[in-house]
Amino acid sequence: MLVLGIDPGTATTGYGLVRESPQGDLEMVECGVISTPAGLEAEKRLKLLYDRIVEILLLHRPECGAVEKLFFRRNVTTAIAVGQARGVALLAMAQHQVAVAEYTPMQVKQAVSGYGGADKHQVQVMVQAILNLDALPQPDDAADALAVAICHLHSYRWNTAAE
Repeated sequence: MLVLGIDPGTATTGYGLVRESPQGDLEMVECGVISTPAGLEAEKRLKLLYDRIVEILLLHRPECGAVEKLFFRRNVTTAIAVGQARGVALLAMAQHQVAVAEYTPMQVKQAVSGYGGADKHQVQVMVQAILNLDALPQPDDAADALAVAICHLHSYRWNTAAE
């Protein structure tokens, strides 16, 4: 199974594709970030984000997607922008018939590190280990997106085994 993980943001959205082999091993197919220019109008940034996610969907044809849920403490403006980016990702996947799951940051950290309070570096190290990568996945947003995909694969295994 191939999963597209998304760590949403308006300025930078991380994406990561993780495949589970028939033997149950996880491997990274691709990861990266979608960056939008800071001076561009919000609607144009969202269109760029949408177009790039659609390109990734058409190129790789993932069976499912996973998006990190919105979590914020203070900055409502940032939360709204991240929410808009999440909406664009969810829309792109829905339009391409890709089933989508959503996970909180704590669920993602728990799934990859065993600790819901793990910091960014701990998540990167565990993603590197789980995917057997030679180096830490960079940048942070791409590593987070890989972690979201891994979280979904782990959750899928658990839910399938429970049935």
